[in-house]
Amino acid sequence: MESRQHSATEEPEIELFVKAGLDGENIGNCPFCQRLFMVLWLKGVKFNVTTVDMTRKPEELKDLAPGTNPPFLLFNKELKTDFIKIEEFLEQTLGPPMYPRLSPKYKESFDVGSDIFAKFSAYVKNSRKEANISFEKALLREFQRLDVYLNTPLPHEIDQDSVEDVTVSKRRFLDGDHLTLADCNLLPKLHIIKIAAKKYRNFEIPADMTGVWRYLTNAYACDEFSHTCPADEEIEHTYASVARKMT
Repeated sequence: MESRQHSATEEPEIELFVKAGLDGENIGNCPFCQRLFMVLWLKGVKFNVTTVDMTRKPEELKDLAPGTNPPFLLFNKELKTDFIKIEEFLEQTLGPPMYPRLSPKYKESFDVGSDIFAKFSAYVKNSRKEANISFEKALLREFQRLDVYLNTPLPHEIDQDSVEDVTVSKRRFLDGDHLTLADCNLLPKLHIIKIAAKKYRNFEIPADMTGVWRYLTNAYACDEFSHTCPADEEIEHTYASVARKMT
């Protein structure tokens, strides 16, 4: 391990391939691509990002990763596919002392938002006007769960020796004051929901969900998240064909 710290030349060579946007160059709408982009940025490792135009895959890509859609990764020229496995690999390979650990302390940080995207998808795809309210309520219930979790102090926030009771959490993110893998998973999805649900269902996250709004405000202030988000029109375009007209 000693030699790694002294030799800058031993930094791994990493290239992340993500879905390209409508212009074939900028970042497209893909929460899994953004998730890995955030992980690599948070690790503080040097890496290159290549956008892949899915409408016309370049020849060299067909040779490199036949039948594979982004995101995928070249790590020291070795192809890695399946974003879950890539994330696990990066967390194991790029560890202390050179790189930070990103795994959350609390399992609940990963679990709390696990159904929110599925509920949003069902809501935005529903075309029956009479069913709209029940789909919206199901989505709101998931947001409520998230809000309660974000406003409930985590064990490490409660000081046993303090006279004052911490009743509402002040933490910045899901698991504490630092972005973790749980945030890399949830935030790209929340961004999509925020844009697409507003555009196609006129849905907004209720203002009284103070935990969710505190979380989003803190997240958008971080380059690792805000600079990896696709443009709003990329998201709107993706859901233009998915969002059903109400009948």
